[in-house]
Amino acid sequence: QVQLVESGGGLVQAGDSLRLSCAASGRTYVMGWFRQAPGKEREFVAAITRNGGSTYYGDSVKGRFTISRDNAKNTMYLQMNTLKPEDTAVYYCAARSLLMVVTRSQDYDYWGQGTQVTVSS
Repeated sequence: QVQLVESGGGLVQAGDSLRLSCAASGRTYVMGWFRQAPGKEREFVAAITRNGGSTYYGDSVKGRFTISRDNAKNTMYLQMNTLKPEDTAVYYCAARSLLMVVTRSQDYDYWGQGTQVTVSS
C-alpha cells in the first residue's frame, strides 16, 4: 500500500511561484499531479516516469509548471511559475503501480488528500 502526502499549497498573487511536494511511502512508478477547481472535473496537470526521464504536461500548464522527483527521498515536486487565477484549485498527488504514463485520473491507484492553491488577481 502506498500513501501520499502533499504539502506546499497556499495563497499567492498572480505571477508568483509556488512549489508543491508529494511524499510517498512505498514504491511508486508513474506519479502525477491533478487538480480540481470547484464545480469542475479533475484535470490532469503533469506526470513523470519512475526514473524522471520523461515528463508530460496538460496544455494549460505547459511552459509554466515543472514536475520532478527525487527517488532517494521518495518525493515528487511540482514547481509552478507565473501562476494565474485560473490555476486556483485543490492539487492532488497520484501514483500508479504500472510503468505506462497515463493522463486519466481513474488509471491512478493511489491518491493524496490534496492541497489548496489559491491565486489572487
